[in-house]
Order: sequence, then C-alpha cells, then structure tokens
Amino acid sequence: AEIRPKLEAAFAGWAGGAVPKKIVAAVEPRVEHVVYVHDRPGALQSTILCGHAAPPRANPQEIPEQVMNTVLGGQFISRVNMNLREDKHWSYGAGTLFWDARGPRPFLGYAPVQTDKTKESVQELLKEMRGIRGDRPVTADELQAAQSSLTLSLPGQWETSGAVLGSLAEIVRFGFDDRYYDGYAAKVRGTSLADVGAAAAVIQPEKL
Repeated sequence: AEIRPKLEAAFAGWAGGAVPKKIVAAVEPRVEHVVYVHDRPGALQSTILCGHAAPPRANPQEIPEQVMNTVLGGQFISRVNMNLREDKHWSYGAGTLFWDARGPRPFLGYAPVQTDKTKESVQELLKEMRGIRGDRPVTADELQAAQSSLTLSLPGQWETSGAVLGSLAEIVRFGFDDRYYDGYAAKVRGTSLADVGAAAAVIQPEKL
C-alpha cells in the first residue's frame, strides 16, 4: 500500500516498446559423423564433447526422454559414468544431457578423460548411445532407479524462494500448464519401458 504509489509515480513516464519476435528455425540434422580435434600436445587430459540437435524441451516425449537420459548419462549411476569412471577409471565423471531450449536443443555427451584413452573413450560413449536404443534397452531396475531419482529429489528443489521462482520461470519459458509440477511425479512414475524405449530414438549415434 505504501510502495505502490511511489513506484507508479516513479515509472509513470515509461512507455512500452516494441518487442522483436524471436524466430527459432528448425535445425537440419547432420547426415554423418563429423569429428573436430583441437590438438594440445602434452595435455594430461582430453575433453570429449559430442552431440546433435534434439526436439525442444516442450515436446510430447519430454518426460520419457528425461527418464531415458537419466539412465544413459544423467546421474552418477548412469551407464556412461559407471562405464568410463567406475569400470574403466578413465574419467572422473562423464555423462549426457539435454540443454533445454524453446527451440531445437542440443543433446550432449561429455567426458573429460586421460589423454591416452581418448579414442577408447569415444568408442565407449558411442557404444552406450547405440546400446540404449538397440541391443541394450533400459531394464526394469534401471527404470525404477531413474524414476526414484527424478521424483524423490523434487522436495529439495524448492527449498528456497529463488528455486521456486526458477521453476515458475521455467513453466512460463516453455509454455507449460500452470500446474505442470503438480502432475510431474505421477507422469514420471507412469513412464513405461516401452515409453523409454521409444524416447531413446531421439539419440542419433551416427550423426554426432
């Protein structure tokens, strides 16, 4: 009641301006692998980054894609990290992610690895990406672990007002329903092995 008249008086002279409309075009997928090497002789570590364009965050397969990526490379016990870190000991941490956007977004795989295992690490990344959409689909145990990871962590995401604001901004940014998070956990838990298998088709290992 006290501050509003002061704000209205202070900003009374401001006029609305024209806001340019963003045009987010579709991204044509590559037709084959492309490899770029930035050579650093004597480096003790290589950083592997691979990826391709994927559908926007707001797409019908969004939640199955989240669950699938949690299994592939989205958490500590994911396939990529357990392979390159826990099994091979070539990396301190590796994984995959979707870099959220309103338009086409990047799907990325990353792995900082010891230099002498660069080639082998690339091969293992490719093996994991091919496997989850081919001869090694997500198992029932992996699905349950991913669902638990995505849902049991929810309360901790809103411990601060800033975190709540961030989720509200996310809802607005991607055009979700105002009650998006009310049903989020149920949708994650309702995701089936068939849903996750279909979502794995978003990964294109031969077009990285």
